[in-house]
Amino acid sequence: MVRLFLTVSLLTLAAPVWASGQGLGTQFPEDFEARRQEPPPPPFVEPPRNAEGRVLLGAPEGETGLWVGGGGVTPVDGGEVPYQPWARELVTYRRASPLEPHTRCKPSGGPRQWLTPYGAEIVEIPELQRVYIFDIGGPHTFRTVYMDGRPHPDDLTPSYYGHSVGRWEGDTLVIDSVGYNERFWMDRGRTPHTEDLHMVERLTRTGLNDLTYEITIDDPNVYTETWTGRLNMRWLPDRELFEYICQDNNYATDIMIGVQDDVDRLWIIP
Repeated sequence: MVRLFLTVSLLTLAAPVWASGQGLGTQFPEDFEARRQEPPPPPFVEPPRNAEGRVLLGAPEGETGLWVGGGGVTPVDGGEVPYQPWARELVTYRRASPLEPHTRCKPSGGPRQWLTPYGAEIVEIPELQRVYIFDIGGPHTFRTVYMDGRPHPDDLTPSYYGHSVGRWEGDTLVIDSVGYNERFWMDRGRTPHTEDLHMVERLTRTGLNDLTYEITIDDPNVYTETWTGRLNMRWLPDRELFEYICQDNNYATDIMIGVQDDVDRLWIIP
């Protein structure tokens, strides 16, 4: 009886609104549409620099922050990715499949590393002549970029992140990488590759809050020519890495290998 009384009372209170011909839209604040718009970008601030005057890709001493990628890699010339026919068919198939290795806690080399949930952190350690790139979400892994001038080894064992050597060109960090395995998708667009993949990444911090990531991809087994793509990343200040266990409390088992007695073991990647 009480429940019925409350229902009738609420309908009675709402009746004048509908009776007057007004829709629910009139109940929103006058600035509702303005609030729905993307917030304006923060004002431009010069990027931080070290004592030698070179741009820092990470946070200055005593501060914290992370980089967050947006969208996927698109060709800088506005054209299409030059897939070979078989590779284009594979991309179509992958886009119809939810079984990306990244969702199964596998490390993801190339641009996909920057699209990991919760951001990535760049840590420079000059005394070791190395740069580390740490992921939070997904596999919760790190990548090493050697800055001591060493070449790529001749006897590389293919791996998820490959072997990376870096150098500075002005304020741009240039990373040359080879030695990848084929167990990951290198971006959300399901872009394929083989073990012959050679990537050159260029990271340029154009302001405190902005970083341009440009990548040149060379894999003659997949593409008809070398191509270059780009994505932009934004800075999230006052953020830090936190403990993240990809396997813990995982509700996505049904898109990993199947459910119950229907298990697709072809998708199991060791």
